[in-house]
Amino acid sequence: MNLKDTISKIPLGATEMRINGKKYLVSRQDFNQGKSTKVYAEELGGNDFISFNFYLTSKGEHLKPCEMPTQKVLDFLTLVK
Repeated sequence: MNLKDTISKIPLGATEMRINGKKYLVSRQDFNQGKSTKVYAEELGGNDFISFNFYLTSKGEHLKPCEMPTQKVLDFLTLVK
């Protein structure tokens, strides 16, 4: 999975998305000319959330989940259309 391309499918700002049959309010902010991104998704009507930072450096792509397993973030991203 190319993380940059997958994350770019999430619109900038806040938007409602359906992921795996659940509604989420997803917020994406880009910084540093797109070299760093913050994503926070909160399940509407539930208690699930996803939070991570993504960095593009000269050494490649770096995913930094916020207080959750990396696999949870990757599972979420595989469902982003």
